[in-house]
Amino acid sequence: MSIDTRLTELGITLPDAPAPAANYVPYARTGNTVFVSGQISQDENGLIKGRLGDGMSVADGAAAARRCGLALIAQVKAATGSLDRVVRVVKLTGFVQSTPDFTDQPEVINGCSDLMVEVFGDKGRHARAAVSAPALPRGVAVEIEAIFEVE
Repeated sequence: MSIDTRLTELGITLPDAPAPAANYVPYARTGNTVFVSGQISQDENGLIKGRLGDGMSVADGAAAARRCGLALIAQVKAATGSLDRVVRVVKLTGFVQSTPDFTDQPEVINGCSDLMVEVFGDKGRHARAAVSAPALPRGVAVEIEAIFEVE
């Protein structure tokens, strides 16, 4: 089954691949590897802002991370022309804007990790880092970058 068919079955519509907000490219490909720049949490209503541990729940953070994942998938599709060219998701690095005492970063970034497995199956299983940050660009709750192996 194609990944586009899988997305349809899951009821997932990818956003347009976001344009970079500064002096960088949204992805860089070298050989069979695509490095996708950090994608910030946003949806059709705009930026998803907040600080985990200060009024934003883990569930809300995971939903924001899922939105980052949708943007990551949109970027790798733009880089390759087809999601069927994804051999595997290699690594995610997730940043969570949070208070110093917040320790549930892994549960927040699971929003993206779970999406990768939903969409790509076993090819979506990946290495990962989930870290805290006192501030993220534009005040967003989550930013995630990714590395994909492609054909």
